[in-house]
Amino acid sequence: MKNLKGVIPALLTPFKEDGSINEDSLRRLVAANITREVAGFYVCGSTSEVFLLKPEERKRLLEIVIDEVKGKCAVICHIGALNTEWSIEYARHAADLGVDAISSIPPFYYPFNADEILAYYIDIVSVVNLPMIVYNFPAFSGVTLTFDRVKSLREHKNIIGIKHTSTDLFQINSMKRFDPELIIFNGYDEIFLGGLAMGADGGIGSTYNVMAEKFVGIQKAFNTGNLTEAQKLQTEADDVIRVLATMSIFNAEKYLLSLQGIPFGECRRPFKSLKKEEKLKLEKIYKDQLKNFY
Repeated sequence: MKNLKGVIPALLTPFKEDGSINEDSLRRLVAANITREVAGFYVCGSTSEVFLLKPEERKRLLEIVIDEVKGKCAVICHIGALNTEWSIEYARHAADLGVDAISSIPPFYYPFNADEILAYYIDIVSVVNLPMIVYNFPAFSGVTLTFDRVKSLREHKNIIGIKHTSTDLFQINSMKRFDPELIIFNGYDEIFLGGLAMGADGGIGSTYNVMAEKFVGIQKAFNTGNLTEAQKLQTEADDVIRVLATMSIFNAEKYLLSLQGIPFGECRRPFKSLKKEEKLKLEKIYKDQLKNFY
């Protein structure tokens, strides 16, 4: 297993006009971000439109990324599904390909109780011998992986970390204080620096796709004690995020990548296409802040 710390883009899924996966664009994005010193890639997460993908598409995305990475950095595959057996199937496929870790959102939609949620994770890692990064994203899943729940999960040797997509940075501090070996990834890009300050080991985020250098720079500056530079870069990133947050964010990121020379198409329905005025805002952001990134 590679070092699972640092800046890890949650990869978007590029589509061609016919709706199929654009393999060339995905490879180009992965290759470009490797040169920008990312620590790895998070595949088939929320950013990938995972629950709008067919099972064979989820598997193909991972196959492409593994082939393009060629062991140069870590690959984490999100295998989350409502059905435990489906998640195990995705996990086995990931294991066969040689991923460094798997990850999963808790089972959602139905009101699963705490024991059922804990059992979901334990069932997976008891069958598939891979490190697991649990995924705390209460805003999307409606489930909060509390400190006590994470503590219970940590009793299994394969559960090694958490992707904490929450503004509750106090939880990061608490988890790291009482479990220093727990690997913690900050999930909200706009508070990446705040997450590092509270003990996170890195971040997994969607806007890293279009501006990985800013986040790599934040972590380097933070690690060397240069907080002025770290704050400057976080502010620059937030200026971009502030615009993205006013529209369909994944479509906005795809449009920025297209402006940067890597066609990514549009998100699948029911996501709406960008409006003309939204594209003009993104073109300005691209010109002012992102033109030299790719």
